[in-house]
Amino acid sequence: MKVVVIGGTGLIGSKLVGKLNEHGHEAVAAAPNTGVNTLTGEGLAEVLKGASVVVDVSNSPSWEDEAVLTFFRTSTANLLRAEAEAGVTHHVALSVVGTDRLQESGYFRAKQAQEELIKASGMPYSIVHATQFFEFIKGIADISTDGDTVHMSSAKFQPIYSDDVAAAVGRTAVGAPVNGVVEIAGPEVFQLDELIRKTLADANDPRTVVTDPKAAYSGAQLQETTLLPGPDAHIAETKLSDWMARQQ
Repeated sequence: MKVVVIGGTGLIGSKLVGKLNEHGHEAVAAAPNTGVNTLTGEGLAEVLKGASVVVDVSNSPSWEDEAVLTFFRTSTANLLRAEAEAGVTHHVALSVVGTDRLQESGYFRAKQAQEELIKASGMPYSIVHATQFFEFIKGIADISTDGDTVHMSSAKFQPIYSDDVAAAVGRTAVGAPVNGVVEIAGPEVFQLDELIRKTLADANDPRTVVTDPKAAYSGAQLQETTLLPGPDAHIAETKLSDWMARQQ
């Protein structure tokens, strides 16, 4: 089976291409640095020839509200149009758990727009909602820092290893379209403020984490369960402590 991975040279995409090829599929990485640009349409027709499945794990180069909305609307529309012309039979997109609950955020409004385009396209599809990746925990602290202080909500948080995300997306891609959403999450639930506090302490980072119920997450206010998946989510195996031990 030929599977084209849009964003195939990034963190998830590169792992996904490797896993699909290991299982005997023809996985092709498509990204601007391979000559495929979903914003302009460059290279799409060529790379989609003979493809059965397209997996979109791409992300906007800018998270500014208008730029990210333009990216997801334009790239998704171009991609769906090219897929229909090429006879692709399954569109898979990676999105985020809680997207519909985070609409104060320009980024998540853009992800919601992407999902709505997919659902309205008539293309058989599967949308994978993942919780935040282990690799981006420190980045959450960085964007929430003011001087030497990190303002962080105490909302519950269930992060996942990127390798487990790639595996779940791969299983979805080679399966039948669900024409709906599949949720995936890590095996442990933390309080976001406590996790960031421990992560910084373990790294000997001198910043102080202040618990702030009004602290925004990518521009959106959090309720206790905003970032948690539903009861039917697929739960991955890798624990955060095991992943952190591997990094050391």
